[in-house]
Amino acid sequence: MAVKDQYGLPLSGASAPAAELYQQALDAYHCYAGEPGPLLQRALEDSPGFVMAYVLLAYMTLIGSDPPTAQAGVEAYEAAKALPADDREAGHLAAVAALLGGEMRAAGRILEDVALAWPRDVLALQVGQLMDFSYGDSRMLRDRIARALPAWSPGMPGHHAVLGMHAFGLEETGFYTRAEAVGRRAVELEPRNNWALHAVAHVLEMQDRREEGVAWLTTSSDVWSRQSFFQIHNWWHLALFHMGLGRIDEVLALYDGPIEGGRSTMAVNLVDAAALLWRLTLLNVDVGERWARLADLYAQQPRGLYAFDDAHAMMAFVGAGREAEAEAALAAMSAAAAGVGDNAGFTREVGLPVARALIAYGRGEDGAACDLLRRVRNHAARFGGSHAQRDLLDQTLIAAARRAGETSLERALLAERAAALEAAAA
Repeated sequence: MAVKDQYGLPLSGASAPAAELYQQALDAYHCYAGEPGPLLQRALEDSPGFVMAYVLLAYMTLIGSDPPTAQAGVEAYEAAKALPADDREAGHLAAVAALLGGEMRAAGRILEDVALAWPRDVLALQVGQLMDFSYGDSRMLRDRIARALPAWSPGMPGHHAVLGMHAFGLEETGFYTRAEAVGRRAVELEPRNNWALHAVAHVLEMQDRREEGVAWLTTSSDVWSRQSFFQIHNWWHLALFHMGLGRIDEVLALYDGPIEGGRSTMAVNLVDAAALLWRLTLLNVDVGERWARLADLYAQQPRGLYAFDDAHAMMAFVGAGREAEAEAALAAMSAAAAGVGDNAGFTREVGLPVARALIAYGRGEDGAACDLLRRVRNHAARFGGSHAQRDLLDQTLIAAARRAGETSLERALLAERAAALEAAAA
């Protein structure tokens, strides 16, 4: 009889000790904290046929990583794809295969079906929600998790993780009061749940509750930042709160410290760095050599793999004045747009217009930047990211309109923004 995890789900190929190591790794992954990688390696040394240990390793290394790290995900899939697996595990393997083929929507749909059949499969819920995030499906960010809630109750192991995911889905669909309550409850249950903590930070950002945001993140930072592979994003949120309060020195200190200090090459971390520097640039803050250092990191990586990342790489190249690298990135994106897979559509519909707008803005061609951003901003969710992250497009459009002397457009955009903020705070 197969060993089962704490949710009652069989784990093909696992011994009891390996299953315990896997559960520890899975708990860490749910919190985006700790050291799941070494735990999985130990589990696989004990049980080389342990399917779900390979699956978790693949998800961890394929999503939001850099190319060298992603290679570990490829190897994990190759090792697992022919192993004996039950229907649930086969679904996960199919989702990993879809990811490797650049089919994020297909991976999300496969994991949707896995979670429908096994609603206590927290990994299927978590990775499925990451897929929803990657292609901007805000409704599924919420409803994928809501569907599973009847299978969960207080006191069950892993309940905090489901609540944290539900909180983020609620926030991205504008249910701010409920999102905050659910997110805070998840953090009460597990203070190291970075996803839940970040869901509450999103609520405070969208409602412009910046002093509360600073307090929310700083009072618990010694807990959530410890051995966290999500900590840079939460430091980014703290920097946004300080920026909204006009505390530019605090923003720069956070950038130079935890945000840039580790010189991470992981895509998710580079995105945060680029987005923060671009916001500072829109405020006419001199960021010195920071753009050049970031552009150096982006220049070491291939482009054309994911439009959302490519747009942020373009910010770095434009900010650093790297015309040749910006043009090379644009060429890679154009090639990607002509290819196959989900990213081809993301790039055609959103990534390329955004990249061209950023280049135009950097050249002072503000009218062109306005035109490009106005065409794309209402469907920008199609290339992923959160509302808070995509707000950078609106901020750039406002700045371009101001520089272009398009006062009517600027006035309208500011009025629109104020009305949305008022509604969010209600």
